[in-house]
Amino acid sequence: MAVGTAQDVKAIARYIRMSPHKVRRVLDQIRGRSYREALIILEFMPYRACEPILKVLRSAVANAEHNNGYSPSNLVITQAYADQGPSLRRFRPRAQGRAYQIRKPTCHITIMVAPGEED
Repeated sequence: MAVGTAQDVKAIARYIRMSPHKVRRVLDQIRGRSYREALIILEFMPYRACEPILKVLRSAVANAEHNNGYSPSNLVITQAYADQGPSLRRFRPRAQGRAYQIRKPTCHITIMVAPGEED
């Protein structure tokens, strides 16, 4: 993972109730692409992870537009990663009075955007 430059703008969604493994599958598709391309890809992908990723991406672009004055049309996704969050622990009753633990994973989604070349 590369270190962000001074012009990178980021947004983070924390404690998303989804496995980081399943989120990374979608993030790998949009990393390095322009904002417009990423929107189209996320719109038509069949995965549940697309919804929170789309939300974080829009937030990062809004941060770049509002805080740094960048134009959304030439923003590029420089970094996109999902870290593991704390797992919710639940118990399921099993035979003969036993209890099996169920782990419900959470993740933290981080997306960084920076101005790229003009189209």
